[in-house]
Amino acid sequence: MVLYIVGLIVGGLIVGLLARLLHPGKDSMSIWMTIALGAVSMLIAGLVVKPLIGIGGGIITAIIVAIILLAIYGRVARHGTSGRGFATR
Repeated sequence: MVLYIVGLIVGGLIVGLLARLLHPGKDSMSIWMTIALGAVSMLIAGLVVKPLIGIGGGIITAIIVAIILLAIYGRVARHGTSGRGFATR
């Protein structure tokens, strides 16, 4: 179990860094957010993408998923929780 967690952290770091390198634009993420991004991407690639599409949960698929998640994160972080669109009275 410990080796699985260590592998998830190291793999998450590698996948997260590669996704941030390949995704255009500035990302103001901490190293822990980068690890979490990569780890979640690896889990999504292995548990969701592989059964649905049939292609492996390998590093390329995890990087593609990480880039998609990074784009979503960038959009959410850019807009933040300013309350636009909601009644503030």
